[in-house]
Order: sequence, then structure tokens, then C-alpha cells
Amino acid sequence: MLSLRRILLCATALLVSFSVHSAPREYGTVRVSEVTSIYDADTFTVNIQNWPGIVGERVPVRVYGIDAPEIKGQCPREKNLAQQAKQVTVAALRRARVIELRHLQRDKYFRILADVYIDNVKLADLLINKRLAYPYFGETKQKWC
Repeated sequence: MLSLRRILLCATALLVSFSVHSAPREYGTVRVSEVTSIYDADTFTVNIQNWPGIVGERVPVRVYGIDAPEIKGQCPREKNLAQQAKQVTVAALRRARVIELRHLQRDKYFRILADVYIDNVKLADLLINKRLAYPYFGETKQKWC
């Protein structure tokens, strides 16, 4: 018969294993009905049709998997790059026929964190290819200055 101590050790090991290996919760894909504002290259606000107003109107969105320079950056170079990156995002979002948010999650600021596709082109890849963002998944950020 197993001792109580062995049972507790096994249960603890299982819990730790599940918490370490569990993926973040994802909530599918939605189509954006309107972009209401664009703050910078990787943060903007949208309306999502058929969602209740409390969660579907003026919803902040953060592009998953990238870090772009900040509008209120640390140096003139970062601020200049931030303006260029924002212009790319603005142009892409304005000419879009279809904007989809895929693999929805929530970030630590309660924004929607998602892969953003503009007419089936991934916004993160567009910015990375133009060297206006770099891949970012929570590790130490690179410096723009």
C-alpha cells in the first residue's frame, strides 16, 4: 500500500508538471468589423461585430510575437523608428479588406493578444521583414537605442 507521503509527492509532481507544460488559453479567431484607433505599430483598438459591447467595442489589441519601437521611446532613433513602424501598420489596416485576430489570448494588461492577419498577411511578419519590429515572446527586450 502506498504511504500518504508517497501519494502527496506524486500528486505534487503531477500538479507541477501540468502547470509547467500547460499552454496559454486560446480563444479562436474573430473578424474585426472596425479599427477605431491605432496607438503604435503593435497596439490598436477595434470593434468586433456580434460581441457584446462590454467586450466587443473599443477593444485594445496587442500584436502577438513582436516588440516594436515605442512612440515615447528612450532616444530619437527609437521614436523615429516607432513613427515609421506605426505608418506601416496604419497603411496596412486602412487598406485591409479583412482583418482577423487569430489564436486569441489575454495579455497581462487585459488586452487581446493575437496573431493579426490583414488580408491573410501576418502583421508581425510584415513589421519584422521591414526591420521595424523583432520577434518577442517575453524574454529580455532588445534595445532600440
